[in-house]
Amino acid sequence: MSRQSRTTQPVGLWLIGARGSISTCVAYGLSGIVEGRIGPVGLVTETEPLASLPLVPLENLVLGGHDVCTRSLTNSAAELVRSQVLPPDLVEMSAARAAAFDANIAPGLLDGPDVGFADLDPRSAELGSASPREQIERIQADLRGFVVEHGLEHLVVVNLASTEAWYEDRDEWDDLADFEAALDAERSQPASIIYAYSALDAGFSYVNFTPSRGSSSAALRALAEERGTPHAGSDGKTGETLLKTVLAPMFRARALKVRAWQGYNMLGNRDGEILHDPSHRISKLRNKDEALRSILEDPDMHSHVSIDFVPSLSDWKTAWDFVHFEGFLGAEMSLQFTWQGSDSALAAPLVLDLARLCTLSAARGEVGALAHLACFFKAPLTGGSHAFQTQFDALLDYAGSS
Repeated sequence: MSRQSRTTQPVGLWLIGARGSISTCVAYGLSGIVEGRIGPVGLVTETEPLASLPLVPLENLVLGGHDVCTRSLTNSAAELVRSQVLPPDLVEMSAARAAAFDANIAPGLLDGPDVGFADLDPRSAELGSASPREQIERIQADLRGFVVEHGLEHLVVVNLASTEAWYEDRDEWDDLADFEAALDAERSQPASIIYAYSALDAGFSYVNFTPSRGSSSAALRALAEERGTPHAGSDGKTGETLLKTVLAPMFRARALKVRAWQGYNMLGNRDGEILHDPSHRISKLRNKDEALRSILEDPDMHSHVSIDFVPSLSDWKTAWDFVHFEGFLGAEMSLQFTWQGSDSALAAPLVLDLARLCTLSAARGEVGALAHLACFFKAPLTGGSHAFQTQFDALLDYAGSS
């Protein structure tokens, strides 16, 4: 792909958590856009100046993925129809494309702490018990087989799996040689790291849309540089945190002292069920406060975020935030807001954006963590400002300089 022309070849989008709510929205949403049944609402790459970049056309994306569950994609779609996220007519008219995607889904890697959850594929449990090198070999075989079968120009692997349990830091993650030695010694690794290694080592772009570790370690960053592969992450910014990173700079710009910022999240679906477990919840909450504290830089500010699982909410999330702040003359004031949205519908278009932008970066020979994609994440791999407008300006500058 040149800087002036768009690719005419198919590009693969491989989704980890392929039968989850976000992936289901990606599949049916992509079908709807390509067939002209819905508009590209929420796709940043369909707005200028990004739309003028030589991005892979949406109709050239071919979907595949891994999943640890046995339920079908149509069952996942039916749940989203009942939740009034997916339109029933879109599901019906996209049946052929959905079936093609479902046929490209292979058994995924079950993380050790997740044994015991409902509808798990026994083949995923078997893969989870294999040695790390065997896990990598089998995952890479799936990825390479998909590329060959569909004649793909490039492959972007996106982790959309539920948040994995928290793992304490390990020395082996600080150095690529030490990490390779740990793999050779058959020391088990979190699934997100195995997926990231598998993709980067094979030369495929990798995106971590989850709070799990993925490619964030120094060892995997070095692997990406060594293999000449772009990657991005971590933890997609779609709702409450997105709003925080818009509002917090306003308080700072007006020299208003935020004394407390309290957040309460209620969510249903499988992600909510997973986060109900304390070992998974800690992974998610680590990124929820970081952006706010980074922007306001006030050690005296009280902030806290809590998450509760409310099964009846299904794919809908409700976030309530209370901001207590001090103004001139010591006057104490407050702001409250409630965010109600479908996380899956908010995330799905961003996944398509990231796939297109990573494909462009790979074609241009851009290597390592992609700083211009920071606006998509709660915990950008390249650090920098968490203020959304600053991050988004960096993406616009990238587009403008192309």
